[in-house]
Amino acid sequence: MGTISIRGIDDELATLLKQEALASKKSLNQLVLDTLRKHTGIEKEKHFTRQHHDIDHLFGKWSQAEFDDIQGKIDSERLIDPELWK
Repeated sequence: MGTISIRGIDDELATLLKQEALASKKSLNQLVLDTLRKHTGIEKEKHFTRQHHDIDHLFGKWSQAEFDDIQGKIDSERLIDPELWK
Protein backbone atom coordinates (compact mmCIF):
# COMPACT_ATOMS: atom_id res chain seq x y z
CA MET A 1 0.00 0.00 0.00
CA GLY A 2 1.49 3.28 -1.07
CA THR A 3 1.35 6.85 0.09
CA ILE A 4 0.52 9.74 -2.21
CA SER A 5 1.05 13.39 -1.35
CA ILE A 6 -1.20 15.92 -3.03
CA ARG A 7 0.23 19.40 -3.34
CA GLY A 8 -1.49 22.61 -4.33
CA ILE A 9 -4.72 22.24 -2.34
CA ASP A 10 -6.11 25.73 -1.90
CA ASP A 11 -7.91 26.93 1.23
CA GLU A 12 -11.37 26.67 -0.34
CA LEU A 13 -10.90 23.03 -1.36
CA ALA A 14 -9.35 22.13 1.99
CA THR A 15 -12.30 23.69 3.82
CA LEU A 16 -14.86 21.89 1.65
CA LEU A 17 -13.11 18.54 2.10
CA LYS A 18 -12.95 18.99 5.87
CA GLN A 19 -16.63 19.96 6.01
CA GLU A 20 -17.64 16.95 3.92
CA ALA A 21 -15.51 14.61 6.06
CA LEU A 22 -17.11 15.98 9.21
CA ALA A 23 -20.63 15.73 7.77
CA SER A 24 -20.08 12.13 6.65
CA LYS A 25 -18.35 11.22 9.95
CA LYS A 26 -15.21 10.09 8.15
CA SER A 27 -11.59 11.04 8.42
CA LEU A 28 -10.30 13.34 5.71
CA ASN A 29 -8.15 10.48 4.42
CA GLN A 30 -11.12 8.07 4.24
CA LEU A 31 -13.24 10.67 2.44
CA VAL A 32 -10.54 11.18 -0.20
CA LEU A 33 -10.05 7.40 -0.62
CA ASP A 34 -13.81 6.83 -0.99
CA THR A 35 -14.07 9.67 -3.51
CA LEU A 36 -11.18 8.29 -5.57
CA ARG A 37 -12.67 4.78 -5.54
CA LYS A 38 -16.02 6.08 -6.78
CA HIS A 39 -14.48 8.37 -9.40
CA THR A 40 -12.23 5.66 -10.83
CA GLY A 41 -15.04 3.10 -10.92
CA ILE A 42 -13.47 0.75 -8.39
CA GLU A 43 -16.49 1.24 -6.15
CA LYS A 44 -19.91 1.83 -7.64
CA GLU A 45 -22.30 4.21 -5.96
CA LYS A 46 -25.66 2.67 -5.16
CA HIS A 47 -28.58 4.26 -6.95
CA PHE A 48 -32.05 3.57 -5.68
CA THR A 49 -34.74 4.87 -7.97
CA ARG A 50 -37.73 4.86 -5.66
CA GLN A 51 -38.61 4.90 -2.02
CA HIS A 52 -41.82 3.23 -1.00
CA HIS A 53 -43.74 4.40 2.05
CA ASP A 54 -47.10 2.77 1.39
CA ILE A 55 -46.93 0.40 4.37
CA ASP A 56 -44.91 2.52 6.80
CA HIS A 57 -47.99 3.01 8.96
CA LEU A 58 -48.05 -0.73 9.71
CA PHE A 59 -44.62 -1.00 11.30
CA GLY A 60 -44.81 -1.54 15.02
CA LYS A 61 -48.62 -1.50 15.07
CA TRP A 62 -49.57 -5.17 15.43
CA SER A 63 -50.37 -6.55 18.84
CA GLN A 64 -48.97 -9.95 19.73
CA ALA A 65 -52.42 -11.48 19.18
CA GLU A 66 -52.68 -9.94 15.68
CA PHE A 67 -49.19 -11.15 14.82
CA ASP A 68 -49.96 -14.68 16.04
CA ASP A 69 -53.18 -14.74 13.99
CA ILE A 70 -51.48 -13.57 10.79
CA GLN A 71 -48.45 -15.82 11.29
CA GLY A 72 -50.77 -18.78 11.87
CA LYS A 73 -52.50 -18.12 8.55
CA ILE A 74 -49.16 -17.87 6.75
CA ASP A 75 -47.90 -21.08 8.35
CA SER A 76 -51.08 -22.97 7.40
CA GLU A 77 -50.67 -21.92 3.75
CA ARG A 78 -47.12 -23.26 3.69
CA LEU A 79 -48.08 -26.79 4.66
CA ILE A 80 -46.99 -29.37 2.11
CA ASP A 81 -49.23 -32.35 1.43
CA PRO A 82 -46.89 -35.36 1.56
CA GLU A 83 -49.24 -37.33 -0.72
CA LEU A 84 -48.63 -34.84 -3.54
CA TRP A 85 -44.85 -35.19 -3.27
CA LYS A 86 -44.29 -38.94 -3.48
